[in-house]
Amino acid sequence: MELDFGKTFISNCIADSLLKKGKTVLYQTAPILLDSIIDFKFNKQKEYQNDFYNSIIETDLLIIDDLGTESLNSVKLSELFNIINSRLLNLNNHVKKTIISSNLNINDIFNTYEERIGSRIVGYYDIYYFFGEDLRFKRKVEQI
Repeated sequence: MELDFGKTFISNCIADSLLKKGKTVLYQTAPILLDSIIDFKFNKQKEYQNDFYNSIIETDLLIIDDLGTESLNSVKLSELFNIINSRLLNLNNHVKKTIISSNLNINDIFNTYEERIGSRIVGYYDIYYFFGEDLRFKRKVEQI
């Protein structure tokens, strides 16, 4: 049986299910999420900075899609660590879940994001591998 489901589709199905149960969900690609945090923190949206950042930390489910496609610098690495670590620490005893989708393997994550981020992902997240053809490419070829 062949399934035509990808990482993003599955993440969106989970999000939809939780939204129907009244949970809060924040979905964003890694590049846009990290760029938005930088914009809010350092220049453009000072009056909304705390609300924006708190929504990332406090949402019931945070979905970070396509980790590994963003351009990185030390500030973005720091922000990514802060997001992951803050959600894991669960400072307000509110169950918070995070889904991170990526085409990177474990070695790539450690090589790209430094050990403290890699170790948290490996140590605290369930890792699922998706195998098969690139569904976008496959659909494009079928249309030709």
